[in-house]
Amino acid sequence: MSDDLAAMSGSVESANAAMDRVIGHGIPMRFEELSDDRVVMTMPVDHRVHQPLGILHGGASVVLAESAASTGANRNCAAGMMAVGQEINANHIRAKRDGTLRAIAVPLHIGRTSQVWSIEIRDEAEKLVCVSRITLAVVPRPA
Repeated sequence: MSDDLAAMSGSVESANAAMDRVIGHGIPMRFEELSDDRVVMTMPVDHRVHQPLGILHGGASVVLAESAASTGANRNCAAGMMAVGQEINANHIRAKRDGTLRAIAVPLHIGRTSQVWSIEIRDEAEKLVCVSRITLAVVPRPA
């Protein structure tokens, strides 16, 4: 885990490689931008993220939102600490059958023991598809 966590604090390339070893292997998410105050990720909308009715599964949007925000949150943790999701909510605004989503995560609060991030997910036409907010607990990293 520590190697992947370190990769998420590095370049876009190393973060994408790390994501491919975990949930990004099954859900096709890619980093476009990584900084301490903004993380941008994309995800294609196709059969891999559809629910049975042939539209984007809300859970896939939540996975994208949490992946972007938790990556940013971990970039802001003190040495020996890590951020883990504690609570997330999502409002699904628009259905999607295909295309590409872009999630932009920005911090609302970066504290010593918790962080709060806001995530907007938009489609290729910049239409809002989902808005999410996540609270992350900042806890000691396991040895």
